[in-house]
Amino acid sequence: MYTRLCAALSRLSLMAAVAGLVAVILCVQWQVVGRYVFNDTPTWAEALAMLLVLFVTAFGLAVGVRDAGHIGLESLVALLPAAWQRRVELLIHALVGIFGVFMTLGGWQWASAKWAEKKPMLPLPDGIDYVPLVIAGVLIVLFSIEHIVANLRGTVVEPAWN
Repeated sequence: MYTRLCAALSRLSLMAAVAGLVAVILCVQWQVVGRYVFNDTPTWAEALAMLLVLFVTAFGLAVGVRDAGHIGLESLVALLPAAWQRRVELLIHALVGIFGVFMTLGGWQWASAKWAEKKPMLPLPDGIDYVPLVIAGVLIVLFSIEHIVANLRGTVVEPAWN
């Protein structure tokens, strides 16, 4: 059940990242059209595109962790005996999970600290820039736990896009 939840969250994150990427493209296109066709640059387009890039990156990062697409030392781990391979993989997923915890806590602190301030070009709180860190951090922790449990059971986490 936990694996199904994580797979659903991963698919949802992937869809959100793709939708966000399309929105970034539309924002940039609107900015270009506004500047060169209408000679009236929309001030919100660049700020919204940059905010969307933060969300796209965060969701993509989380999906990459679940699908084991993050940076790893697989070539070195493959040279180890099987018992050590499992231990090192557990250590890697535990460290990634700890990173997710720190990412969540740090993002929450910054979002809370900046929430009262307003973005100059968008009618949004300035703390919204740090919300992707919180979301991605929570997802990374969930996905790391899934990998640890799968490793202890001797199974493999199937990528979300399958």
